[in-house]
Amino acid sequence: MKDLTDILHDGGHSLVVANGDIRTFDGRGVSALYQLLENDSGFLNGASVADKVVGKAAASMMVLAKVKEVYADVVCQPALALLESNRVRVTYGNIVPYIINRTGTDLCPLETRCLSCMTLQECFVQIRAFMEEMKTK
Repeated sequence: MKDLTDILHDGGHSLVVANGDIRTFDGRGVSALYQLLENDSGFLNGASVADKVVGKAAASMMVLAKVKEVYADVVCQPALALLESNRVRVTYGNIVPYIINRTGTDLCPLETRCLSCMTLQECFVQIRAFMEEMKTK
């Protein structure tokens, strides 16, 4: 994982995924992870992931995709619990109660949507709806 975290930090990336090949992403939020899950989920199966911020939405997608291990600069408590309860190895820089939005005024919109979800599938329904809404903005 150290190699991936070095790539994450040295390259200023938002997400690094390794599963044979190494792929880097520079987008905001969970969009890259969502696109991978939708279009190339096999690459995530058994992968190692280094991410800047992991909230419950990202964690649910990682579990659905059967990611093997995760490093997060910042992880929230619900995400950590979800990953660990699904036997995903997790290391992190900082743990926070919840992921906040970019302005620091409230919870991250996806964190809000996924907070009360009881299953991975419920989370994914919320994530998909959010991503569709973002396309129209």
